[in-house]
Amino acid sequence: MDLGLTVHLTDRSIDVRHLAVEAEERGFSSLWIPEHTHIPADRQTPIPQGGMDLADEYPRSPDPYASLAAAAALTSRIRLGTGVALVAQHHPINLAKSTATVDALSNGRFSLGIGYGWNVEEMAHHGVEFNSRRARVREHILAVRALWTEETAEFHGEFVDFSPSWSWPKPVQAGGPRVYIGGGAGPKMFAAVAEYADGWLPVGGAGVRAALGDLQAACEERGRDPGELDVIPFGTLPDAGKLEYYAGLGITEVVLRLPSAPRDEVLPVLDEFTGYLD
Repeated sequence: MDLGLTVHLTDRSIDVRHLAVEAEERGFSSLWIPEHTHIPADRQTPIPQGGMDLADEYPRSPDPYASLAAAAALTSRIRLGTGVALVAQHHPINLAKSTATVDALSNGRFSLGIGYGWNVEEMAHHGVEFNSRRARVREHILAVRALWTEETAEFHGEFVDFSPSWSWPKPVQAGGPRVYIGGGAGPKMFAAVAEYADGWLPVGGAGVRAALGDLQAACEERGRDPGELDVIPFGTLPDAGKLEYYAGLGITEVVLRLPSAPRDEVLPVLDEFTGYLD
């Protein structure tokens, strides 16, 4: 089973260029970076775990696309992904351009992990109404896929509308990078994965076994082969029993969570995680 890594980068944490090189040299399969454009100082939205205290790394998040492009320049094998990108807060034309560019610069090693978002005020600053976020994400990804794959692309929806247009570079990967939706299990999640994604990132990795049947049923309802989809437990803290359990479910990759910390604190954890590599 492959093991990837995710870390909440900041301007105070380990440099993504150092981390990518160290991770690739040790044999990790992937590196994923989350996204927050900013955090409004007058935030009233509770965090998903409850309460109002938000970790310092959130307002210090760097741009993931620039960060992954920098990592791509110094590596050759490790896959590079967003975990997760807040695509409702991007215009899809710009998002298609930046993601295709990262895929081209990495020679086809980019994956687009996406999420719906939770911060009402952050979305509002981008002109996004919170209750529209799922519908917006759907249209944005469909529009991005059109720009990735069609020589002359157009899209006409409720939130996205553009006439026939050209956009290069195209991604190196045929059909574009794989798109994964991160979040908890549920009917809305699995309907979206089955319709327009390539897999599911269960954040934290809890409840995967119970959810697999529901995901399969959602795929079958849409006439889609569940075998086309990846399920990648995301942000997991490893132990041998947990990884063996995932392997027994047929899962082929798990993404482990590194601390948001400077290099001298991250590398010992990376070395500890290396012990779980096959």
